[in-house]
Amino acid sequence: MVLLAGLLYAIALKYFVLPSRVVLTGTEGIAAALSYYFESIWLFIGLYLLFQAGLIAFAFFHVSKVFALRSLLVVGTVVISLSLLPELQFANPEPENERIILVLFGGILAGAAKAMAFQNRGSTGDEDILGAYFAMTYLKPIGYIAILAATVSTAFGLLMDLIKHGQFESVVNTLMYTCIFIFASAETLNNLYRKFKITMLVVITRNAEAVANAIKLAGSHRTHTVQTGVGGHSGETVSIVRTIITHEELPQMLQAVTDAEPGCFHYHHDLEGVSRRYQIAPIR
Repeated sequence: MVLLAGLLYAIALKYFVLPSRVVLTGTEGIAAALSYYFESIWLFIGLYLLFQAGLIAFAFFHVSKVFALRSLLVVGTVVISLSLLPELQFANPEPENERIILVLFGGILAGAAKAMAFQNRGSTGDEDILGAYFAMTYLKPIGYIAILAATVSTAFGLLMDLIKHGQFESVVNTLMYTCIFIFASAETLNNLYRKFKITMLVVITRNAEAVANAIKLAGSHRTHTVQTGVGGHSGETVSIVRTIITHEELPQMLQAVTDAEPGCFHYHHDLEGVSRRYQIAPIR
């Protein structure tokens, strides 16, 4: 799956993203901007490999060894695939033709590849490595980091575009398509990879002890709060059990709760601003 993620990311780059000449995020964006300026895919591959080597070394010491090694496998697959994949053209990249299709589909493919790598404890490198580090520290979805990382790379890419073409209209055009790509990729990643999205599960039950035990068994590192309430129609006393979990843990927790009390009423909703003391298992 890690190798497949690398192949999918390489396909997104070679056939959709680079032909549409949008600026990628982070150091990839710098590599892409220079490759557009000098009209060389090999320059992109060389700079991509150089930048990722430094970031993977950072991941080795600050995230985890497994994460770094699997990221290395993904990056290696991307480099080899970019070098060996045949030259194909699926759409016309000129703005007046099908450039928007290349940008959107490339963003979706890139986001899916990133999510696949993360789900298998790796990454496609670049801002994903920094995203994993800051997500564990600040409890923010990983895709947010991609949007922040895009600021510097986009500014650099637009400057190179202005120097090469000398046309303000060309710069604005590139900026528009770059923004579409960044948000398509980030939203795809955030929706497919939910490890750092936090939600509150609320269970209204007549058997609080069974539900509480189910929560403990499904997530031994999670706690819960029990409150007493009164049913509006029945007037019966019920218990309200709340627990804060990640979206990644939600399916298993729901299954455990419904197994403990099949007739209970439950719902969940996303949370923001959770204390940084909240524990999320690192990517290991």
